[in-house]
Amino acid sequence: MNDTEFNTAVDTILLAIEDALEDLDTDIDAENAGGILTLTFENDSKVIVNRQGPTKEIWVAARSGGFHCGYRDGEWICNTTKETLSALLNRVCSEQAGEPVTLSL
Repeated sequence: MNDTEFNTAVDTILLAIEDALEDLDTDIDAENAGGILTLTFENDSKVIVNRQGPTKEIWVAARSGGFHCGYRDGEWICNTTKETLSALLNRVCSEQAGEPVTLSL
């Protein structure tokens, strides 16, 4: 994947995350600034999703830790947990929201 393809893929998934959040009943605010998506929960905790161009990864920072996701076989996959980015976000967002969160990505 070249830089242009990487940036397009990241822009697409960040937009999909924002769109999925709009469809939820849960109050999670999303702010996208410079390719860094910050999700803020009612309890003021945050999940940060951002691109790492040099490694061509998406990094997720949450209370439960930091996660690096690489693009493999058409999906973003966490290098440590082997979860898809969607499953990872559902898990960490549910933990931080204190209620089930399901993002349809």
